[in-house]
Amino acid sequence: MIQKLIKKFSMHQKELTKEVLLKRKDALDTVIKRRFIYQPAFAIYGGIAGLYDYGPVGCAIKNNLEQYWREHFIIEDDLFEIAATCLTPEVVLKASGHVDRFTDLLVTDSKTNQGYRADKIVTETLEKKLATDKKLTEEEKLEIEVILKNVDSYKEAQISEVIAKYKIVATETGNELTPPQPFNLMLPTSVGPSTKVSSFLRPETAQGMFLNFPRLLEQSGYKLPFGAAQIGLGFRNEIAPRGQLLRCREFQMAEIEYFVDPQDKTCKKFNKYRDLELPLLSKQDQKQLLDPQVLKIGLALENGIVGNETLAYMIIRTYLYLVEIGINKDNIRFRQHQDDEKAHYSQDCWDAEIETSSGWVECVGLADRAAYDLTAHSNATGQKLQAARKFKQPEQRNVVDIKLDKAKIGKELKKDGTVLMKHIESLSDEDRQELFDYFQTNEQKEFQIEGLKIVLNKNLIQFDKKVVNVMEEKFVPHVIEPAFGIGRILQAVVEHSFRQRDDPQKTYFKFSPKIAPVKVSILPVIQTEEYDELIERITKSLKKQGISCKTDASGVTIGKKYARTDEIGIPFALTVYGDSLTQDIVTLRDIETTKQVTIKIDQVPNVIYQLSNNIIKWEDILKTYPIYEQQESQMDILVFFLYLILV
Repeated sequence: MIQKLIKKFSMHQKELTKEVLLKRKDALDTVIKRRFIYQPAFAIYGGIAGLYDYGPVGCAIKNNLEQYWREHFIIEDDLFEIAATCLTPEVVLKASGHVDRFTDLLVTDSKTNQGYRADKIVTETLEKKLATDKKLTEEEKLEIEVILKNVDSYKEAQISEVIAKYKIVATETGNELTPPQPFNLMLPTSVGPSTKVSSFLRPETAQGMFLNFPRLLEQSGYKLPFGAAQIGLGFRNEIAPRGQLLRCREFQMAEIEYFVDPQDKTCKKFNKYRDLELPLLSKQDQKQLLDPQVLKIGLALENGIVGNETLAYMIIRTYLYLVEIGINKDNIRFRQHQDDEKAHYSQDCWDAEIETSSGWVECVGLADRAAYDLTAHSNATGQKLQAARKFKQPEQRNVVDIKLDKAKIGKELKKDGTVLMKHIESLSDEDRQELFDYFQTNEQKEFQIEGLKIVLNKNLIQFDKKVVNVMEEKFVPHVIEPAFGIGRILQAVVEHSFRQRDDPQKTYFKFSPKIAPVKVSILPVIQTEEYDELIERITKSLKKQGISCKTDASGVTIGKKYARTDEIGIPFALTVYGDSLTQDIVTLRDIETTKQVTIKIDQVPNVIYQLSNNIIKWEDILKTYPIYEQQESQMDILVFFLYLILV
């Protein structure tokens, strides 16, 4: 059933490859610029790389993508939407690990200091070598292909080795490159005129949801699982922004933090989709340089390829969202992070990648982040970010109470002692038990907290272990996180939706009606005041239903009017002509087939609403309404000649 729905509502194109997309990219970029879909910001001042403005068309598409994201995820899965601040104090991002680890590897031109992202300059150089060096042996080609597959996850030493071996130099000058160094991607600022609290523009929206976990837990009735969602701006000081919206310094994100019991990551809705086939590129297949396998998601879960049901469900819902907004289904794959690529705390991680003219681009990250984030903020603040498993009957549990010698800890460890005590006091019951067990055989323990290494001696801590009857058990929830890059998705949608007719100069966008910038245009065949009242009536009836529309009552030919609205992807057009005045009808035109049907004006709002929301398809319209034979009415001909005489 799900597979049939995908087939019905997908904007599928056969053989839509990177090469095909590249061939039409110049024509697409011309349209993007001319119709101001999106353009570099501050252009009259020369612009700043990585910053883009959306024009009316682009802004409408972005808003529709976000609104459908809300419908698809927030409404469908009963998520709590919040809006947290962009300004984030350094202490928060220190605890989350961003201050120390949110980096890319930077290499610079040894003479000009021009910076390059290390993995990207390696990729560009080796791709060019692979394409042009005819002397490469099969073994050498295979070695380069392995590097290209894995360079994203290389550390400093590996990148340095590749740069040295292949004599990779600065692109513009041919100068040698400096050794790769970590470069923090966050944009710093300060808050307040006097205190100047050290802060950053947030690199992601996630932290606001973690910090508000206690309030969100209360909103859920203290029950798991539940999810929080947020759409908003993120900021990253990219080393080398490129690819238009693919790598920006300010960008729109949509993220979900789905909190689950670590002992129960099942999902009630999963069985509905278990037979859905998805293109999965597992870490094992990547090691063998294999292509993605199309597998039923239920089978992938049973075979341990995907970590758990909730993560699998989020992968499914992501795939359906991408297909329904107009991404070509054959150009989507889910790539699993390899062990040396994923974060140390991540239990499983996948990227939804979309093939574009720039190759395969990560557009959605889906990760099982375990309890890392809530634990990190608990350790930093001393606040217990925990949930509870409720028992129907009292159950006996071994409870470990901890007593710290705070005076001695303060004397011996100074400021580090305060950090350590906050950390220990925020431990869950399970962590307290682990600490008790550890000290049965060890005299001291080293803690790593907020980037500090703090050693606690056994003589500074005491344990009181007892058996008690409890009605609940405290634990730190795990988090499943899908994170969407709205700009990247928008650019992919625009690329996949772009079409050229038999005359390449005649272009149009075959957008999914749900995300089209305007749903329908209203086009009188000629410019005359006789149609004004009727056009106003149609416009009011559409807007009353919340349907966006655009009228072109200029004096150009109807063919030019169609071309104008086609060029910005308005999927449907209503043509007002002579018979509209006498028979209360208009024609309804489809952007792709250019076929038209005749329809009563009173039926227009309901039909456009159903088409715009994928309730019905154009094929259904052709079966229901009479095909319009394109013959000018006598009234249109008369009015047209009068118009020419007057002009």
